[in-house]
Amino acid sequence: MKKDFQILLFYCYAEILDTERFKTDHHLFCIKNNIKGRIIISSEGINGTVSGLKKDCDNYRKELISKKIFSDIDFKVESHHKYAFKKINVRIKNEIVNSGIIDKKTLKNKGQYINPSDFKKIIKKVPENVTILDVRSNYEHNIGKFKNAMTLDIDNFRDFPGKINELKKKIKKSNKVITYCTGGVKCEKASGFLKENGFENVYQLHGGIIKYGIEEGGENFEGKCYVFDDRIVKDVNEVNSEVIGKCYVTDEKTDRMVNCANVLCNKHFPLSNSGAKKYKGCCSKYCLENGNVREFNGTGFYQKKLNGYNPYIGLEKK
Repeated sequence: MKKDFQILLFYCYAEILDTERFKTDHHLFCIKNNIKGRIIISSEGINGTVSGLKKDCDNYRKELISKKIFSDIDFKVESHHKYAFKKINVRIKNEIVNSGIIDKKTLKNKGQYINPSDFKKIIKKVPENVTILDVRSNYEHNIGKFKNAMTLDIDNFRDFPGKINELKKKIKKSNKVITYCTGGVKCEKASGFLKENGFENVYQLHGGIIKYGIEEGGENFEGKCYVFDDRIVKDVNEVNSEVIGKCYVTDEKTDRMVNCANVLCNKHFPLSNSGAKKYKGCCSKYCLENGNVREFNGTGFYQKKLNGYNPYIGLEKK
């Protein structure tokens, strides 16, 4: 299959003084250069996943890197056979990743980077005094994680700070703690927060799971990696992959993530073929029998109707 498109995953913590103006200019640049995706902008920086033809993605990267505040931005670049999004969405939020950790000192105190090649050596046989900590949410690590990694029972990254007492009980403060997430943005704050709470040797996997997969083949990553685009999950491990996800309905092994076919529920969960047949894409008998049930198309990904979508809405055409 010809792969003329690219998917770019990126973030950069940098002070943006006029977020409204930056958002407008950036949104227009994306439209004019045929870029589609989701981009979050705040006074603390930018975080996004976008896709487009290779030449358009090249222009996008050059545009961001040309700005002094984003000159050291690290793009994770993957080839793809089509757009990974249906439209462009650029939004302003309080944080570029929702954490509730807003003290700027936390970012300045972030953990040192461990590059993918060094992490590969560690993950093969994790020493007793090293903890590999997954800071992602349940729906993410339930479908894929690093072998022997510690996971947290959280539904959203903003729940991470509330787990600090639990972590203090489970991890010796003298241990070497290596945090990881999908692309690195969560670990910038998570690692700093751990250091502020007494953990002495905190590090972060540079570029997260995606960069590790691109550069080192994803060895010892179990399952698939949850991603925030139309693919939903992607293969990372080219060496020793295995399925670890369990169907929410039947408990069978599966690596497919879906949304419940019931519009009112929309729960995100792993679903096998037999589980899909049992409740027609719903997570339970209750959801099948109550509410507005969408037709299950095999993917469990229900794209919102564009309904005359206009990328210029809210912007002045130029």
